[in-house]
Amino acid sequence: MTILVTGGAGFIGANYVLQQRRTQDELVLNLDKLTYAGNLATLSTLQSDAQHIFVQGDIGDRALVQQLLEQYQPRALLNFAAETHVDRSIDGPDAFIQTNILGTFHLLEATRSYWQSLQPSAQENFRFLHISTDEVFGTLGPDDPPFLETTAYAPNSPYSASKASSDHLVRSYFHTYNLPTLITNCSNNYGPHQFPEKLIPLMILNALEGKALPIYGDGQNIRDWLFVEDHCRAIDQVLTTGRPGETYNIGGGAEKPNIWLVKQICAILDELAPESEFAPHSNLMTFVQDRPGHDRRYAIDFRKINQELGWSPQVTIESGLRQTVQWYLANRAWCQAVTANQYERQRLGLASSEK
Repeated sequence: MTILVTGGAGFIGANYVLQQRRTQDELVLNLDKLTYAGNLATLSTLQSDAQHIFVQGDIGDRALVQQLLEQYQPRALLNFAAETHVDRSIDGPDAFIQTNILGTFHLLEATRSYWQSLQPSAQENFRFLHISTDEVFGTLGPDDPPFLETTAYAPNSPYSASKASSDHLVRSYFHTYNLPTLITNCSNNYGPHQFPEKLIPLMILNALEGKALPIYGDGQNIRDWLFVEDHCRAIDQVLTTGRPGETYNIGGGAEKPNIWLVKQICAILDELAPESEFAPHSNLMTFVQDRPGHDRRYAIDFRKINQELGWSPQVTIESGLRQTVQWYLANRAWCQAVTANQYERQRLGLASSEK
């Protein structure tokens, strides 16, 4: 048995690969382009694992994907590969269009060709699982109900628009070609191995170095926070028991304003790193001009995956934040390595195109 994971050296993809190798006895074929946010150091514990095969490549390389599918005959393809950072999409949307839209299209075409060549029983059991985001739904007002799977798409950034486009493509391949697809839309992930440009690791690392903790606007933008290991369990549940053609929302049940999150991180650092010369770390908080198109609130209604598939988050935001801060405190070398890799790739002029 084999699964093909794209973007499996990025944050969520790598956590999923590590979880699969801990819990399942099947081959994981891992395709990642290794741009700035992809990091093989995250997968270092699998270096001698014969059940993990890493291939450096682009999901937009249809010939490569076709070759891997035909050679390894996977029972499923899980697409984590994506450009994911809103600020980067504002500064340079091209890479988001190339990877999230065109890359997904080429991946679907290669998969459709492979799937059509399978025997009927293998066709029936095959799955194409596309991992997406709640940002495709746009923004919510303070009293609006959380996003449902049936909420109309209303993306407000080049990133979320590109992910919305990819979702529509995946849906169309189910309805047009009968390709057994699944889509998941998750809330904001956090946890170990997240690239330092994202809010939580950025706040942790800046605080430890005595740098400013920049908070957009008034800090009252609200996100639903999902611990990455909970997300990986949900993905596996959807892959195993989800109904082809369906979409499943995955949320953490933890709506918090950004300013609460930063204050919580500072308090945990004050406790776990009392020797820091920058404590109390909340003194480093600073408010900066809000970014364009900044959605005010996201919230996920995950009753469908709970009622149909039996999944619910197990890690509270308080526990998850503590685990995350502890991990970054214990893995400063990893942080320095990924940051150095980013600077080196920028020096060489290598564009980012995949998570």
